[in-house]
Amino acid sequence: YEFKPGERLNEVALAKTLGVSRTPLREALNRLSIEGLLRFLPGKGFFCRDLDVQEVFELYELRKALEIAALRLALERADETQIGEAMAFLATTGPEAGERPVSELVALDEAFHERLVAMAGNGEMLRVLRNVHARIRFVRWIDMARGERPASQQEHQQLLQALAERNEAAAVAILERHIGRRLDQITAAIREGYARIYMPVRTQS
Repeated sequence: YEFKPGERLNEVALAKTLGVSRTPLREALNRLSIEGLLRFLPGKGFFCRDLDVQEVFELYELRKALEIAALRLALERADETQIGEAMAFLATTGPEAGERPVSELVALDEAFHERLVAMAGNGEMLRVLRNVHARIRFVRWIDMARGERPASQQEHQQLLQALAERNEAAAVAILERHIGRRLDQITAAIREGYARIYMPVRTQS
């Protein structure tokens, strides 16, 4: 979050910072724009995405629909080894945050959900989920900063148990509750995010 929402990217300065020429940098920026991570305005350049409440809400709707569809496939296709590995992953990463930075906690949460979708055996679903994760990461960061990891990990465990038992109704209900975000919740998270980004740094006198 070194770049602020809506901020224009200075390609010359960015190329110098990264130690690359303008051509590969422009290719990377175009790719990020295609994937919805940047905005490109002809004649003006590349800009960081604004934190748009409706866009984030729609991404959460997409994530929920995608993961539930993948879960239903996983109920048919996942083997005991995959489920056991996911359970071991939860055990080794633990329910508490510990000394981990928020960025690592978000990465661990994303890794769990990507494991779950991978059990569906559909590479395209996994590719789309990774793109959605990248585009809602800021809101996930706010969730983790609020200390939601223990409750989230408990729901992960319940979800894997329902998957192991091939209990579709229970698994879907847990996942819907786990992923669902109302518009007002997203609005509050983005408002808090802006406050964190622009909060003035206090200096000691």
